[in-house]
Amino acid sequence: MPQEQPPRPEPLDPPMVPFAVAGLIGWAVVGLVLLIFFRGWLTEHGHQNWLWTCLAGFLWGFPGLAVMMRHDANRRRRREAAARRG
Repeated sequence: MPQEQPPRPEPLDPPMVPFAVAGLIGWAVVGLVLLIFFRGWLTEHGHQNWLWTCLAGFLWGFPGLAVMMRHDANRRRRREAAARRG
C-alpha cells in the first residue's frame, strides 16, 4: 500500500522592503558610531577604509531598496491574482 505524502508547505514570501530599510539603517548607524566614537582609533591604526565601507554599504542600499520595492509590488500583484483565481 503506497504511503500518502504529507502536503508540501508553501514557501515563505515575506515583504522585503523592511529588510532593505533595516540594512540601510544598520550601515548608517555603524558608520556614525565609527565616525563619532572611533575616528581617532581608526586613523591611528590605518582603518579609515571602514568608514568608506559603511558609506558604500549605505549608498548601495538605495538600489537594493528600489529592487525590493519592485519585488514587493510584484508580490502584491501575484497575491491579488491568486485571490481572484481561488
